[in-house]
Amino acid sequence: MPALSDVIAALDELWPPERAEQWDAVGTVCGDPDAEVGRVLIAVDPVREIADEAVELGADLLITHHPLYLRGTTTVFAGTFKGRVVHTLIRAGIALHVAHTNADRAAPGVSDALAEAVGLRVTGPLVPDPTDPAGRRGLGRICELDAPEPLGRFAERVAAALPATAQGVRAAGDPDRPVRTVAVCGGSGDSLFDEVRAAGVDAYVTADLRHHPASEAVQHGTPDGGLALVDAAHWATEWPWCEQAAAQLDAISERHGWGLRVHVSRTVTDPWTTHAAAGPAADTAPTTITGAPN
Repeated sequence: MPALSDVIAALDELWPPERAEQWDAVGTVCGDPDAEVGRVLIAVDPVREIADEAVELGADLLITHHPLYLRGTTTVFAGTFKGRVVHTLIRAGIALHVAHTNADRAAPGVSDALAEAVGLRVTGPLVPDPTDPAGRRGLGRICELDAPEPLGRFAERVAAALPATAQGVRAAGDPDRPVRTVAVCGGSGDSLFDEVRAAGVDAYVTADLRHHPASEAVQHGTPDGGLALVDAAHWATEWPWCEQAAAQLDAISERHGWGLRVHVSRTVTDPWTTHAAAGPAADTAPTTITGAPN
């Protein structure tokens, strides 16, 4: 079996830490570089349920997309939930490694995985990485459908492709409007509206859309009716990356003869747990399209 340091070196080639945003906290959080790694668990969130799952699985390494200590810390006291995660992992001999915005910018990366899950053909990055002469890396992706379909049907496509959450999938725009070109951004994407409009796409698939930016994006207006929006749960738009990352690590393991057993967590760690239907006062509220379970 490989040492943790060998596996981390391979992961840093997939998702170089220097390509992460300056505010980000990526890399190895805990673990002995000389410890052997035989089993790996990949998940979106480093929360207690995932740490417990890693222990139950007998994993030696947990890889997550979201950082445990994004804003830094001065303590790993087990009386805090994040400290409890660290103590749980260390007691079980499990390392934790984070690939966040460096995985967003990678090629393939988080948005490639989202596009593939939805059945979109990627034509290029939404925000190209200026350091990539091949023009493949960057934030978000510009994509195409093989044939146009109405926004309502496209939203159903997205809902069916992603794991189910309480939020489901919301769409903004005329349900009958044809959609052919699509921008996607796994995770929170309302900071990229200018780039999405500049790309001239029919629709934008992302997560965490807030009222005012979404309203302004729809109202911005074009001769054919403005930008259509498809808003899914943050966790759901990033979960496909876990399967992509597992396939990449499997390929590395096979190439090196490591024999790693790589698993993807299917535990839903989206923080929202309940969706309440609108009451009689909201008779005109749009229908929520809910994703199908994986």
